[in-house]
Amino acid sequence: PNSAAGQGSSCTTEGMIQLEKRLCSLVVGRAARSVASLRGATSAVKRSFGTALNVQGAVQSRQVLKNAVFRVPASQLRYFSVTGGEPSVIPVPSMGDSISEGTIVSWHKKAGDQIEMDEILCEVETDKVTVEIRAPDSGVIQELCAKEGDTVLVGSDLIKYLKGATGGAKSDAGAPPKQDAPAKESPAAEAPKPQTPAAPSAAPAAPQPASKPAAAPASAPQFQVSSMGERIDRRVPMSRMRKRIAERLKDSQNTAAMLTTYNEIDMTSVIEMRNLYKDEFQKKHNIKLGFMSAFVSASAKALKALPIVNAVIDGDDIVYRDYIDISVAVSSPTGLVVPVLRDVQNLSFAAIEGAINHYGEKAQNGSLALEDMAGGTFTISNGGVFGSMMSTPIVNQPQSAILGMHATTKRPYVVDGKIEIRPIMYVALSYDHRIIDGREAVTFLKMIKQQVEDPRRMLLDL
Repeated sequence: PNSAAGQGSSCTTEGMIQLEKRLCSLVVGRAARSVASLRGATSAVKRSFGTALNVQGAVQSRQVLKNAVFRVPASQLRYFSVTGGEPSVIPVPSMGDSISEGTIVSWHKKAGDQIEMDEILCEVETDKVTVEIRAPDSGVIQELCAKEGDTVLVGSDLIKYLKGATGGAKSDAGAPPKQDAPAKESPAAEAPKPQTPAAPSAAPAAPQPASKPAAAPASAPQFQVSSMGERIDRRVPMSRMRKRIAERLKDSQNTAAMLTTYNEIDMTSVIEMRNLYKDEFQKKHNIKLGFMSAFVSASAKALKALPIVNAVIDGDDIVYRDYIDISVAVSSPTGLVVPVLRDVQNLSFAAIEGAINHYGEKAQNGSLALEDMAGGTFTISNGGVFGSMMSTPIVNQPQSAILGMHATTKRPYVVDGKIEIRPIMYVALSYDHRIIDGREAVTFLKMIKQQVEDPRRMLLDL
């Protein structure tokens, strides 16, 4: 009996060992793709063979193996179902003729994610614009070759992936992160109340001249200076775009012999024109009629009449341009950008307003492309949208002049020998005195003034 029992026990033990070997091989095969899972599988195998030497430990071994299989974190199982694919590399693409590097602002994907063609992988900030890097093919990401904040060179490895592979993790990293609602600000601490003078007593003592000066300081308000919290300095690195803007503006000041001339424009006529036709204009063109179209059109006609303002210095030569491309300065969340309106001399008011509105929307959502800002022969900056009364704009190199618009404010103005209240805008023209003389600059600005004050002159080409 003992021999038979021992033989049965031996058979049962051998069967359990064979079963557990198969389970172990399954664990090892799956865990080979993850270091953490491999360690768990190795530990499970050791415990399994240690407990599988007797029948009573077989059940415990199966439970250990079960735990080893199902306790692997989900983040470590990302490659388990990946099939097919050819190892490939996504390099940092070209981001413009003059751009050789950029900084990774954010990753939209991570290792193990499934990617589809034309899906956004990351955002790279350059000197001029933030570029979205998109996937050239579908596949599964194996490795990210750079971290957020790293500087990457054009042509260097950005992502290693399995081209054409399937089964990667579905990631929602491409969607913009949900911003938490801003915490409600706590009310500011109340300032210490000044002490009020004490009320006089019901039976005041006889007045004494010597005691009066001493009583005044005692009843004066007492102010206490106290620290309301920590005084902290925060050091934040400049973005690439902000550094580039700073460099270009300082280079412009150091290069050009900059001079500024000013004038004032009576906006009465153009405001009346806008109020009279704005509804009909919007109904026909599906765009609002603003003042920028009048100034852009007037500038184009003035540039055509005075081509030296549209010219540029190139070494020892002066380059005249027969086309007029006007850069319009637009504020964006990352800094000042200047998209270009092409061939303005051929554009109508509606086309100008539509282009400005289009570029303004792209600037706000960060989708301006490099080609949108390349070139430009003249710049218009409208500080009036922020309430600026007067400024001295800086020439946008390599251009030779820039027009600064400002806020329209009611001011006393002489009309036919009488003082009237009129909507007046101050305008400024900064120009490079190396190429533009004062006569051309003043004449140019006066032409803009005349055409805006009487828009009929633009219609009659006067």
